[in-house]
Amino acid sequence: MQDAVHPEIAARQRLRRYEIAGWAVAALLILPFSVAIAVTLGPADISFGEVWSTIAGKLGLDLGMDVSLVRERIVWELRLPRALLAGCVGAGLALCGVVLQSLTRNPLADPYLLGISSGASVGAVLAIVIGFGGAAYELPISAFVGALVAFACVLLLAGRSATRSTAPLILAGVATTHLFSAVSSLITLLFADENATRGVFFWLLGSLSAARWPEVVIAFLVLVAVVGVCLHAANALDGFAFGNDAAAALGIRVERTRMVLFLATAALTATLVAFSGAIGFIGLVIPHAARLLVGSGHIRLLPACLLLGAIFTIGVDTFARTAFAPREVAVGVITAIVGVPAFAVILYRHLNR
Repeated sequence: MQDAVHPEIAARQRLRRYEIAGWAVAALLILPFSVAIAVTLGPADISFGEVWSTIAGKLGLDLGMDVSLVRERIVWELRLPRALLAGCVGAGLALCGVVLQSLTRNPLADPYLLGISSGASVGAVLAIVIGFGGAAYELPISAFVGALVAFACVLLLAGRSATRSTAPLILAGVATTHLFSAVSSLITLLFADENATRGVFFWLLGSLSAARWPEVVIAFLVLVAVVGVCLHAANALDGFAFGNDAAAALGIRVERTRMVLFLATAALTATLVAFSGAIGFIGLVIPHAARLLVGSGHIRLLPACLLLGAIFTIGVDTFARTAFAPREVAVGVITAIVGVPAFAVILYRHLNR
């Protein structure tokens, strides 16, 4: 009887591997086309040929198509950096979400669990309302510093227990979030005029309108570094999903690995939030969607989250800036509208299972 069962199990495993490979190939094909589509859409209609010709021209290649200087600048200086930054932000937030869900064994964990978003908000509000001399990058720098200060407060509140248990870290993150959110509101109420309040409101809901090549390069480099750290710890993340004791029994250096991963995700989240604002639901919903496609093994789950997060955020940002033109909707509004029903479906399937 067992001999009859084992071939059936092996066949199911092969089919599952083929399905995962199919999803991976589809995502890898969809990602560049989603970037190209995002670049073509907008007030000035631009063809795929003009997009590829502009990119090829910047790389020193000649596709034989003449593109006007105005259209070239629209592609290279405005739309392409925005699409690429959206991909980096989505991939990074999804990656941080899946790592934190494993470390905390909490399916509701997201990249903003440790108070980083609220800290970045304080920095951004200070830059928008008060200003620091009008430097070109004062807002992202101020937001990044605020995020690091908030995470330092979380570590200070949690103390040494942060490396041994997730509960103190989560509680410290909740307390820090409320404290910095209150500070943001107080600064806005006391010092912001009408225009500054509008800018604060739009930034807090997430915006990629200020994307330029320096932001893309920085976000991409930080993302690559953190991806390397997380992939190296993929087996450890599998162990953490079963608890600290199980991870220790597998030979994982629990305290050191947890702290390294917390620091890596905090640095990545702080970088992304500094450039894009607080875009919600990506780090919460995308990991669950990826698990439905490739399973819970992190060696497959991490790349799946990167691809799905990038594709989803590029699509959402494109919709946010084109659907209600000439007005632009904050990206966080669209992610919430899409994310809440999606999360409800995922939760319903999980409870039924």
